[in-house]
Amino acid sequence: MRCPLRFYLAYLVLLGFSGVISIYGPHQRAQKTGDILLGGLFPIHFGVTSKDQDLAARPESTECVRYNFRGFRWLQSMIFAIEEINNSSAFLPNITLGYRIFDTCNTVSKALEASLSFVAQNKIDSLNLDEFCNCTGNIPSTIAVVGASGSAVSTAVADLLGLFYIPQISYASSSRLLSNKNQYKSFMRTIPTDEYQAIAMAAIIDHFQWNWVIAIASDDEYGRPGIEKFENEMFHRDICIDLNVLISQYIDEAEIRRLADRIENSTAKVIAVFASGPDIEPLVKEMVRRNVTDRIWLASEAWAISSLVAKPEYLDVMGGTIGFALRAGHIPGFKEFLQEVHPKKSSHNEFVREFWEETFNCYLEDSPRNEDSENGSTSFRPLCTGEEDIASVETPYLDFTHLRISYNVYVAVYAIAQALQDILTCTPGKGLFANGSCADIRKVEAWQVLKQLRHLNFINSIGERVRFDNGSELSANYTIINWHRSPEDGSVVFKEVGYYSIHNKNGAKLSIDKTKILWNGRLTEVPFSNCSEECEPGTRKGIIDGEPTCCFECTECSDGEYSDHKDASVCSKCPNNSWSNGNHTSCFLKEIEFLSWTEPFGIALALLAVLGVLLTAFVLGVFVQYRDTPIVKASNRELSFLLLFSLICCFSSSLIFIGEPQDWTCRVRQPAFGISFVLCISCILVKTNRVLLVFEAKIPTSLHRKWWGLNLQFLLVFLFTFVQVMISLVWLYNAPPGSYKNYDIDEIIFITCNEGSMMALGFLIGYTCLLAAVCFFFAFKSRKLPENFTEAKFITFSMLIFFIVWISFIPAYFSTYGKFVSAVEVIAILASSFSLLACIFFNKVYIILLKPSRNTIEEVRCSTAAHAFKAAAKATLRHSSSSRKRSGSVGGSSASSPSSSISLKTIGNEMESPSTRRHSQKPRVSFGSGTVSLSISFEEARKNSVQ
Repeated sequence: MRCPLRFYLAYLVLLGFSGVISIYGPHQRAQKTGDILLGGLFPIHFGVTSKDQDLAARPESTECVRYNFRGFRWLQSMIFAIEEINNSSAFLPNITLGYRIFDTCNTVSKALEASLSFVAQNKIDSLNLDEFCNCTGNIPSTIAVVGASGSAVSTAVADLLGLFYIPQISYASSSRLLSNKNQYKSFMRTIPTDEYQAIAMAAIIDHFQWNWVIAIASDDEYGRPGIEKFENEMFHRDICIDLNVLISQYIDEAEIRRLADRIENSTAKVIAVFASGPDIEPLVKEMVRRNVTDRIWLASEAWAISSLVAKPEYLDVMGGTIGFALRAGHIPGFKEFLQEVHPKKSSHNEFVREFWEETFNCYLEDSPRNEDSENGSTSFRPLCTGEEDIASVETPYLDFTHLRISYNVYVAVYAIAQALQDILTCTPGKGLFANGSCADIRKVEAWQVLKQLRHLNFINSIGERVRFDNGSELSANYTIINWHRSPEDGSVVFKEVGYYSIHNKNGAKLSIDKTKILWNGRLTEVPFSNCSEECEPGTRKGIIDGEPTCCFECTECSDGEYSDHKDASVCSKCPNNSWSNGNHTSCFLKEIEFLSWTEPFGIALALLAVLGVLLTAFVLGVFVQYRDTPIVKASNRELSFLLLFSLICCFSSSLIFIGEPQDWTCRVRQPAFGISFVLCISCILVKTNRVLLVFEAKIPTSLHRKWWGLNLQFLLVFLFTFVQVMISLVWLYNAPPGSYKNYDIDEIIFITCNEGSMMALGFLIGYTCLLAAVCFFFAFKSRKLPENFTEAKFITFSMLIFFIVWISFIPAYFSTYGKFVSAVEVIAILASSFSLLACIFFNKVYIILLKPSRNTIEEVRCSTAAHAFKAAAKATLRHSSSSRKRSGSVGGSSASSPSSSISLKTIGNEMESPSTRRHSQKPRVSFGSGTVSLSISFEEARKNSVQ
């Protein structure tokens, strides 16, 4: 019963796995049968399409996109090596190697899908079904796998193949994680580990004395361990990393833009990148779009010569890149083999058809892509003729000048062949298996090949020793390249500028010829990318918040501080009377400044003040000389003399603001200015209001003459001025001003006056402006009176200027500092004083000196009579109108017009007869020393009204 049951179960397993072998795995492959089968995993495409599987229907396999010409060349290298071994009489005589090669599309999912097909046959062999059928006669198991390329892909594949002890030899996976033999028991490689590359990259950064870099890595098993080792190495070398980020080819555009922004904003000029070509390509495209040309890129071997990035159109940004490339090897006959590729000659390689279509941008007959094109799913391409010349196009596929990864594939195939050769030539009793036995080459299993590979030790064609025993890694020999632009066709040229060897016998691990390097594609000077320079005298070391502790910035000493030695931790403060020099390396004595008599500005203000005094004195002299003339008399000569004296005081007070401030000058200057101006404006106010009241009086009486007598005028001027004097005395008593030195201004000590109380100064100026406002009001009301008497229009204009000056003075005073405070006040004093002098007196001086014909009694009388006539006429009309209203109320009685007589006569020093005075009893108005008599007759014809 047990035997039939076992047979039945074996039959079911055989049936199931036979179906798996025949249908499972990617459809597109390169396959050729042989006595011993090798597997291959290569990135024929750079990635897969992104699809959202909502599981509404049976999920479909994702489509691979973006053809990888270099990946196809690596595949060709494996096929070439296998055919070369099959054609060799020295290797494996009478043994034919076959292959099954799949496309990983540079993704884990596709690689695992392909790896399952390798595992399936080996699982059937482990069931030991030979007693039931010859199950393995036509389908040999895969005894070793060459691949994959990316470390992330190889890690996933190694986990799967390691379960079945299928040896895996990678040609491009350099992650240091894969060096863990306990976890990845069947993994080997023909490329140095990233641990050495991280050390080499740090050594280059140290060689060029950079200590401020950006680190970027792919978010996978290749980038993360590599950048981790790089960070540790940088830490031991005291080199700082400004920015450390992970990227992927599937990252969204917004994240790429944010990363590009961070790179642009970083002060680090060197960017070290541990990533593959597809992963770094999106970032490079964004940097090219922004034309960021001031960065130096350090490329790991995974993208240093990648065709995705090393493009002529990228050289403006990527030119000058320093990269690590594997030591190139030589494969005899490989060039001719690559050129012989043709769809009709490669029936075992299904990838050739797509390669041909992508190379010549056409479609072969019966191609599924041609059907898609006809259905409109892709862009139209013409049919391929089959006569295209592969040598006429330039693609990375034919770039066989420096065979690096292709050579690693070649070495991996030969390593497997060498292990099989050792099994074939094994002497019984000296074998590696139990009791020194040897494996049967015709029935060799994967675990036996793995055992033999672990004891492999041979020298490859470039002299490197290849060993796969525990703890052994391939020697780290890197060629350092620099990206140049070809002067002939503008293509990218990988110029060898040095090398790095971890096992150099001479002990020199790094050798670089700086003269061969072109930085940023055109410069010969080594760029600067340091976290901080040595702090020179005049600066101090300062920690940068959020940055590594090994980084500091040289902060210039603040104004008023200095440092006189290098790498100072703190800056010393200069004494109060000193200031730091321009370099902040020492201190010098500050300059003492004030509004000096000797500087041009002070001289100009002083000259203007003296000119004002002289002009005012000249006007005063003219008025004294012509004091008995009608113009002077009409101007109220006594008040005019006092007004001119006050203007002299105003001009003179401005001189106190010039010169080095002393305590006494600070106490005197503001009261002197305030009292002088109040005296001046009081005189103008009294004389203007006096004339206004007299001329507006309907019938001047003795009361007006008494009220506006000369003594009362002087009394009012005294009272107005006394108020200002009291304000000044209270100020000087409670908060007297004084001089002080202002040390707050850089490089200068300003000697100024401390006003003691800004409120008191405000009262002083405010009271002056209040009197000026009242004066402006009366002058504006009297603007239509005889101008020979009151000059009201000129007073109005002078008051307007006064207000404009002092309103502008307030913001100017509080917005300036130092000596300019005094200058602003002097300018305000001079401007307002000149406006008063010019508006009130220059017109009169002009008439007195240049137009004496107008300085007569008749001229004054004519102007005054005209104004009086108008005023009397208005008064009489108002009186007549009121009389008619009263007559009409009585009952129509005859209206009689009133009769009034007003006579105008000016009495100077001449005498009148007593009889004339008796017959001329008219109202008199006193103006100064003269008397004006007004007399105008007006009579209205009587009219009788008949009711």
